Amino acid sequence: MSSAGVDRGFRRVSAKPPVRAGAPRGRLRFWPQYVAVSPFFLLFALFGLFPVGFSAWLAFHRWDGLSPVTFAGLEQFRFLAADPTFRKAVVNTIVIWVLSTVPMLVMSLAIAALLNSVRRFKTFYQVVLFLPSVTSIVAIAIFFKAIFNNRVGLVNQVLEGIGLPAVEWLNGWWTIKIVLALLMTWQWVGYNAIIYFAGMQAIPGEVYEAAKLDGAGPLRAFWSITVPMLRPVILFTVIISTITGLQTFTEPQVLFGTNAAVNPNSGGPGQAGLTMVLYFYQQAFNYNNYGYGAAIAYGVLAIVGVFALVNWRLVARSEK
Repeated sequence: MSSAGVDRGFRRVSAKPPVRAGAPRGRLRFWPQYVAVSPFFLLFALFGLFPVGFSAWLAFHRWDGLSPVTFAGLEQFRFLAADPTFRKAVVNTIVIWVLSTVPMLVMSLAIAALLNSVRRFKTFYQVVLFLPSVTSIVAIAIFFKAIFNNRVGLVNQVLEGIGLPAVEWLNGWWTIKIVLALLMTWQWVGYNAIIYFAGMQAIPGEVYEAAKLDGAGPLRAFWSITVPMLRPVILFTVIISTITGLQTFTEPQVLFGTNAAVNPNSGGPGQAGLTMVLYFYQQAFNYNNYGYGAAIAYGVLAIVGVFALVNWRLVARSEK
């Protein structure tokens, strides 16, 4: 074959395939995919990004929803830093978070270990544990309000039946927080137990068999194998529980209400159940002080971020 024939054959092999008439070129062929996913981004921008940006702008202004918007600068943040009611709400929220999160995670870890050791009906137990987390928070709060009623509540009826004095659960500074902590623990202990159980399922069984051959008992294997290998899962639950616990709203709102104009003890007697988010709701939607409400919301964001970061650092350091 001549060199000219070889050259013509090479050109035929290396030539680009012909472009079909009407076929999309370049980035145009990706437009159907962009159009398919665009509803999510449009809804996220409308109901996610816009409220965040508008509330950030509103935090530097005064507005009651009807009057003209006026610029306030940092005045509302300075007032927030000196607001004694907000400080009380911060203290209440932190105490409720400690009373609920720490026992809840410990109980969840213990329940997950028990669930991991059973041989039968695991699916049934998982469904039962997960039910409280998908039940309406409002319904749960109404139920707890009934059983912890100061006069005719089931808990006081049991206490009086065994010869103990009744307790005014919804009146005391500590008892209000205990009721809220019990409510939150009951709601989320099963959810975290399922997460821990899923993490335990990923631990190889050979590790436990080797520990058993070395003479390690169940408790020793739990503390030396299960807990260290669950560190990433524990970190996740600590962060999520911190974010959720510091944004407590529905529980105290249903138990005590928010309208301070009607109920001066909004958040319970002595405002013992007033949380940060409940105070934000009160200022924004009861008093129509939307600018100060936005400032409170960003104050809550800063506090939650600091606590989440501290928890992450502590758990990460213990892992190292």
